[in-house]
Amino acid sequence: MAKILIVEDEQSIRNVLRSILLNEDDSYVVSEAPDGVTGIEKIRESDFDVVLCDIKMPNIDGMEVLERAIALKPDSTFIMISGHGDIETAVQSLKKGAFDFIAKPPDLNRLLTSIRHAVDRKNLLDANQTLHRENKRPRKKVSESYEMVGKSQALASIKAIIERVATADARVLITGENGTGKELVAHWIHQKSRRNQAPMIAVNCAAIPSELIESELFGHERGSFTGAFKQKKGRFEEANQGSLFLDEVGDMSLAAQAKVLRALQQGCITRVGGEKPIPVDVCILAATNKDLRAEIQKGCFRADLYHRLAVIPIEVPPLKDRREDIPPLIEHFLRKISERQGIEKKRFSPKALQLLEAYPWTGNIRELRNVVERLLILGDDEISAADVTSYVGK
Repeated sequence: MAKILIVEDEQSIRNVLRSILLNEDDSYVVSEAPDGVTGIEKIRESDFDVVLCDIKMPNIDGMEVLERAIALKPDSTFIMISGHGDIETAVQSLKKGAFDFIAKPPDLNRLLTSIRHAVDRKNLLDANQTLHRENKRPRKKVSESYEMVGKSQALASIKAIIERVATADARVLITGENGTGKELVAHWIHQKSRRNQAPMIAVNCAAIPSELIESELFGHERGSFTGAFKQKKGRFEEANQGSLFLDEVGDMSLAAQAKVLRALQQGCITRVGGEKPIPVDVCILAATNKDLRAEIQKGCFRADLYHRLAVIPIEVPPLKDRREDIPPLIEHFLRKISERQGIEKKRFSPKALQLLEAYPWTGNIRELRNVVERLLILGDDEISAADVTSYVGK
């Protein structure tokens, strides 16, 4: 039986968690710690499959318990418990090595699902490391198509969050400027999740006219509107058992937002012109270059949908804030573009690289890729500072 430790200073919460766990067909052996100090001592003395740890506690808070426990036992599996006001702190805990977090008051199904996933993952690691590596290998191969290149701390933090989020099947809101690689983040989350054998369906909400977005997302029945000559499945149905990526979700109409919210709440959709509810099981990944909190204040985005989508927020910083990623990105694009174009790969002079690292990159990684292709075609055999001055920023 799996051993669970509850580190929580509120007796009532400990009682609720213990009751939930012990009612699961005697699947768990439950221990308790009323504070962080006791929790650390119990972790030092014994091995636990999962630790449920409150974040806000007196003296030693949950974040410090997490850090000390991982220092003692790097394979420790933590599920952090957070009040609604501590979500940002909980996200920080994912960066520090937590497996998942649960908001207070704990939702029964959400809690048990997370614990089962955590225990399953721990069992796999403990029982058969070789099998674990074999299971990971197909995912690694698939993700090469959407490689996230760079050596910055910001990128390392995003990858660490992805590793945690993917196993939890949580909704993720990815924010950042155009061209920063938000779709790559979505692909990585999908490919590392249990849903990676099913499709990830992407919808660009900004590119679809508002009068067609509902049909695109939910499908339609034959004759439901002019031009609906046959029944059509929507993106929700196509993504069933997989992931649905709502790109530029901030541009979705309020009417479509209301239907998406209903689909998330009920776990089913209804086609345009239809009456029959259709169950769907999708993981929603959303992205936007807008400040959705500001959009809420302007009445352009629903607050309830925002809170549904932003369970895990991931901000992708602009390229100008992670300039150490520019040289490896240039090398990556040089290799990819030269292979695709069938031309000889060139090299950049040190001065050319310095100029590119100092460039403002308002178009971010997308602009960098275009510039590399332009220089590869127009530049000398060794791309020089003069080439950069001549062809960049045009």
